[in-house]
Amino acid sequence: MEEGQIALFLADFDHQVSQIENIYDLLENKTTVLSRKRTAPESVESSGYWLHNLFCAYEDLFKIVSAFWENSIVNDGAFHRTLIRRMLLNIEGVRPALLSEKSFRHLDELRGFRHAFRHAYSYGLDGERVVYLLKKVMKEKTGVLGELNVFREKVASLL
Repeated sequence: MEEGQIALFLADFDHQVSQIENIYDLLENKTTVLSRKRTAPESVESSGYWLHNLFCAYEDLFKIVSAFWENSIVNDGAFHRTLIRRMLLNIEGVRPALLSEKSFRHLDELRGFRHAFRHAYSYGLDGERVVYLLKKVMKEKTGVLGELNVFREKVASLL
């Protein structure tokens, strides 16, 4: 693989990780608002929107990784789960794993929320569920971002 291709991949990767970090910053502000006893429905909905966006940003990162290293995920009914599951794989001679089992489970839960969020138009969001997930997302942030950094370092060593 050419150095220029890897450098371009890393630039795309870094840009997307930056987008993810920006969303985490927005979510950090939401934790303060949602920690109050009485929370306006608009705050719950806004937090749900950003949790949804966080998973979408991770999914965009996974698409960047998959397209560069494998480029073979079928866009069928299981595409979203298959894509995130693919990030668990250490593909010998191709690329290291991006996620640990723990981060996979965490992001898969976020994937499930994204699905519920997209279909909540008929029943709304469960405020307690949003608060729970927001706290969990912020707790797991350092671990997941750390794994992304380890992956990046391994790929950069190929230059």
